Amino acid sequence: MTLRKNLLTAVGAALAVGLVAAPALAQRDPAYAAARANGQVGEKMDGYLGIVGAATPELQRVVDDINIRRRAVYAERAQAENATLEEYAFTAGCLAISRTTAGEMYQAPGGSWVQRGSGPAQRDPRCP
Repeated sequence: MTLRKNLLTAVGAALAVGLVAAPALAQRDPAYAAARANGQVGEKMDGYLGIVGAATPELQRVVDDINIRRRAVYAERAQAENATLEEYAFTAGCLAISRTTAGEMYQAPGGSWVQRGSGPAQRDPRCP
């Protein structure tokens, strides 16, 4: 349980930094901001960004770029926390989904895409 608690704390700190950087990324890449606002992309349970519906080459490029950056951060932080990349990414996904706002898309525990309402997001029961 201590590993999970430490991992959750580390992921929370990493996401806090990421959430500060997210608006800057959105300002630099209007395609990402538009796709997120239009529900074309959403947070996945595995900690990565996913495409909701049909992918265009430009949208796929944006998502791939973000996911490559996330994976690099997850790998570095997982090693520092003595966790696997998958454990770290999953915990990051749990937190990213919980931090979505009304109208944003996320992946529900069953794997389907859901638009966040005013209530809490559905989370995997394994989430810390």
